[in-house]
Amino acid sequence: MHKNRIVYLNGEYLPEAEAKASIFDRGFVFADAVYEVTSVVDGKLLDFDGHVARLERSLGELAIRNPLTREALLDIHRELVARNEIAEGLVYLQISRGNPGDRDFLFPAEDVPPTVVLFTQSVSNLVEAPKALTGIKVISIPDLRWARRDIKTVQLLYPSMAKMMARQAGADDGWFVQDGFVTEGTANNAYIVKDGQIITRALSNDILHGITRAALLLYAREAQIKVVERNFTVEEAKAADEAFITGASTFVMPVVEIDGGKIGGGAPGPVARRLRELYIQEARKGAV
Repeated sequence: MHKNRIVYLNGEYLPEAEAKASIFDRGFVFADAVYEVTSVVDGKLLDFDGHVARLERSLGELAIRNPLTREALLDIHRELVARNEIAEGLVYLQISRGNPGDRDFLFPAEDVPPTVVLFTQSVSNLVEAPKALTGIKVISIPDLRWARRDIKTVQLLYPSMAKMMARQAGADDGWFVQDGFVTEGTANNAYIVKDGQIITRALSNDILHGITRAALLLYAREAQIKVVERNFTVEEAKAADEAFITGASTFVMPVVEIDGGKIGGGAPGPVARRLRELYIQEARKGAV
């Protein structure tokens, strides 16, 4: 527990110890909730509009009413960053279908208000991440998640299990594999680099539509780096020149090993290093 952390709950800014949610909240009993994580650098929010747009899409796909406008969300994010003095870190946002007063598989009446929670996490090394210098190791894991991974729900049990599988195998993360092809990482999008081209799975219900992914691919194309959106196999990853992941809390993170086999020279390559610098530079320009 962070003794002095202020969180947001349903219209109130509260010390975290005073923030209480019902045991009947559908986010608790059914994982009937969506979330977003927005990075904070230099006290400002990165890719904020992208996160709001994806939040609205996730809520729409689950028919959960969006109780807050973009402007209200921005005000809350900024207020929490200021109150908690976050120079570099994250803001977590979760909206559940709310508390119907009892447990029932059927959705509650439309007048049940959604539950809105936000909190901050201070991270001192988002930009200067030590792992960005060495790269991370991943293992391949069968993708046993549900079929709507494009909706950013709080159903994160299997990704959490996969993170533990990776740790137990002496790796940093896992790449999910479906029908022989890599889908994505446990909480990130996956890429390989071959002959100067970035290769990553195309958007569909199989993967999360990453906000960092969208921004990075735009910057890469503007920098005349070719992007190919197609499925790739674990074997292709092993034979790639480079590999990397993207996510709101990792930006661009080189991957140097998969299933014990080194990728490229076993060290972060020039494309991943350049893309990380490019993303941080451009994201800072657009921070709010």
